[in-house]
Amino acid sequence: MDIILKYFADFNETQLQQFAQLKELYTTWNEQINVISRKDIDSLYERHVLHSLSIAAMCNFDPGTEVVDIGTGGGFPGIPLAIFFPEVNFMLSDSIGKKIKVVNEVASAIGLKNVTAVHTRVEDIKGRTFDYAVSRAVAPLGELWKWISPLIHKGQKSEELPNGLICLKGGDLQQEIKDSGLQKIVQAWQVDDIFNEEAFRDKYVIYVPKL
Repeated sequence: MDIILKYFADFNETQLQQFAQLKELYTTWNEQINVISRKDIDSLYERHVLHSLSIAAMCNFDPGTEVVDIGTGGGFPGIPLAIFFPEVNFMLSDSIGKKIKVVNEVASAIGLKNVTAVHTRVEDIKGRTFDYAVSRAVAPLGELWKWISPLIHKGQKSEELPNGLICLKGGDLQQEIKDSGLQKIVQAWQVDDIFNEEAFRDKYVIYVPKL
């Protein structure tokens, strides 16, 4: 938890309590349904929570913004972002039902009112549009954009970035970005430039605007 407070200082008491509860909740649920690598559970706040909040460091969503988390797994980046932005609405989607069960249980336990968890593939979401999509290591960038682009409407619901896709990826992404055909509009930031931590070397925040 201290590593979160190293970089963010403006949380209210409710947010602090919500973040503090995550370790015990994920430890308990991970013993039943494996949603986090077992070797990572002791590094939950660094490798999962703080990593998720690199999106918040780059894009301050306006109140009322609608965000979809594609392939949320156990709730990352969606749950940390929902704690960080209590006035923003988050839909967390995943094709694996038992992972959505964990998301619902964690969100309920900490009292998150701005999260809806849905057992579905993102390409099957109908009748909804969003301002932003977020994801973490779900699929190649080109596939992500193909799935989500129809669900994002044009506009700008933050001062920093127009509506679009913001995803967390790692490794050498040059070929993946080239293969996506989006290289002229993609922006990328190294996470270890945002949070000076060894764990974030070779990890990136990738942004694609909805033009």
